[in-house]
Amino acid sequence: MTSKKNKARAPRETNPKKIKKKTSVLVTEKVEYVDYKDVNLLQRFVSDRSKIRNRRVTGNDVQQQRDIANAIKNAREMALIPYTKRVSQSRAGRPGRGDGDERRERGPRRDEAVNTEVEAVVDQVDETTVDAVDEEVDA
Repeated sequence: MTSKKNKARAPRETNPKKIKKKTSVLVTEKVEYVDYKDVNLLQRFVSDRSKIRNRRVTGNDVQQQRDIANAIKNAREMALIPYTKRVSQSRAGRPGRGDGDERRERGPRRDEAVNTEVEAVVDQVDETTVDAVDEEVDA
């Protein structure tokens, strides 16, 4: 009897999806030299937030990716490409849990509890000072 650790694994070629290798933009446009001044070409390798896209997404080989990355960094240094782009979309709060169970009622948070205690003490002090002032006014 064989243990689970010693069982032969199924070959990876059983995957029904054929993964098609991406072709690089540099190959399709027959670019021999990646120039940092060619902003239109470099923008294709940058995401909407100005991050350099990885090889898996762009289809570059190692040398092409290295050339692209260096060109983008030089273009950023020369202020031809921004380091980041502003995102005007503000994040909304987290959506509800969906199962109808709203947040359970809790007591006040720790800082709120301290604030209520302080307010109670301040109210007591205010009442004693008001009483003392009233007594002086009456006298």
